Formats: sequence, C-alpha cells, structure tokens
Amino acid sequence: MLAALAPLFLSSCVAAQTPAPQPDPDPFATWTEACEDWGEWDKPGPPFRVHGNTYYVGTCGIAVLLVANGDQLVLLDTGTAESSASVIANIRALGFRPSRIEAILVSHEHFDHVGGLASMQAEGFVQYVVTGHPAVEVLTTGFSSEDDPQHGIHQPMASAQRVQGTAGEGPVTVTEVPSGTSISFNPIVTPGHTPGALTWQWESCNDEGECLTIVYADSLSAISSDDYRFSDHPDYVEAFRDGLARLMELDCDILLTPHPSSSGMRDKLLAGDLTSGMNCAEYAELMDTRLSRRLAEEAGAAQ
Repeated sequence: MLAALAPLFLSSCVAAQTPAPQPDPDPFATWTEACEDWGEWDKPGPPFRVHGNTYYVGTCGIAVLLVANGDQLVLLDTGTAESSASVIANIRALGFRPSRIEAILVSHEHFDHVGGLASMQAEGFVQYVVTGHPAVEVLTTGFSSEDDPQHGIHQPMASAQRVQGTAGEGPVTVTEVPSGTSISFNPIVTPGHTPGALTWQWESCNDEGECLTIVYADSLSAISSDDYRFSDHPDYVEAFRDGLARLMELDCDILLTPHPSSSGMRDKLLAGDLTSGMNCAEYAELMDTRLSRRLAEEAGAAQ
C-alpha cells in the first residue's frame, strides 16, 4: 500500500490511450434534455466533457468527475452504490477503461457521494482513495462519525480499502510512468457539511493549450439531524467558516459541486458556458449566509 505522504504521490505504469471522440455534437444539450435541476440521485445522465481532460460521468442528481492523464484516470467521488454501474458505463462511453482508475478523490463521506467505492474496488477498478483525515475511519468502517451533523440519518455503507487521509498540507500528484506526465490536485479543507469534507482544485488544459482552473467545491450546506445544533459546537462553526473563507479566495474558472444544482450546473450548460454563473466566491458567500441563518434560527428556538 502506498504510504501516506504530504504531498501524496500516486503513480501507475500504463500505455497512453486516446479516448474515442464523442459522437454527440452538443453534449450539453443532451444532458439538459435528460436531466432536470435537483434530479434523482440514481437517474443516469449522459457524460460530457467539462474542459480539456476533465469529464462529467455522474448521474442527473449526483456529480462524479473523471480526469484523464493519458490512459490513467482519476475520479472525484463515485455516486451511490446503486449508480456506480451507470458511472462505469459513462466512463466506457467516453472511450476510457475503468480498469485504469488509479485513484478516487473524495468530497465528503456520505453514501450518496462515495457509496460506490466498495463496489468499484470489488471490480478491481480503483487502486487508492484519498479523503480528509476525519473521513478515513468512516470510509473504512462504513459507519458515520458521531461528529457528523447528520449522524444517525444515513444507513451504513460497505467499507472501502486503501484509504489515505490528507489535511490539505500538499497536493495529490498523479504521475503516469513511464511518460512522466502528471496532474496535481489541490485539496482544500472545507468542513461543515461533514467533518472530513474537502474541496478539490486542479488545472485542466485542452489540445489548444487553453488551461482553466476547475474547483469541485464540497456541499457546505448546514443541514443536520433534528437534534443537532451547530451553535452547540463553536469550534466546528469556526472551522466551517474558515473553510468558506479559503474557498472564497480560490482561483476558480469553473465551479462544480457534488450536487450539480447547488452551483447551477444545468443553467451553465443551457448557457453553453461552464465558466458562466456562480463562482467560488459567490458559492461561499451563499453557504455562509445559510449558516448564519441556521445559527439565528437555533438562537431563536432557544429563547
């Protein structure tokens, strides 16, 4: 097993493979025709290229992203256990081989986003999983943390293997051997929705040399079980707001989120421009406003 290092370094010896060209002349329109805002989590949606070597392979309601480094693949999240088959089908539809998935980078440790980890690993599709340190035990046991505001709401997941934790102290670099080409993903600690939540940032370049910074920002919504009060956990609220402040300052040409509608992805697709619409600063400000509203509601209920 690869040792946990800061920065983390993953490598694979594979031959380069060019994905099959997408036959659809307007994949954005194909997705918006198939999927509505706040679509069903497990409803299959067609894959499309986000930019350069980054693709959307998730469902209508849950994002899963694929980043290709030659024949070597990295996924961000997996979707639910039930939707993992459609995610794999989308990867194949793009001309890639799921057996070349080197790593999965996790947004947060809830079943709707990483429930497919165990099944993908059982198929031999995933070598390593990288998540926030507080999420490591959740993914390896399948049981939610008592520190999670939503603890007790979700059913346990099947446990994952070869899970490594990062505290955002350095990039996760994936290097293809022997070509030496590499991609670095910057993990940003953004707890709040869960204790182990991460936001991921990377640069994606197309064949014309145009490079854009993509940010896959975590959910960051202040929702919880009925008996949880954020105001009872001031240190957690402080960490929540620190993460929002980090997100607000990021370079962010394209913003995507685990629930696509949280960042208005369908509207961006309808506009034909994923750089349009909500950016990282606006998303962080919106989530901070919702957190403040939640704290005010808790204060009012206590009076």
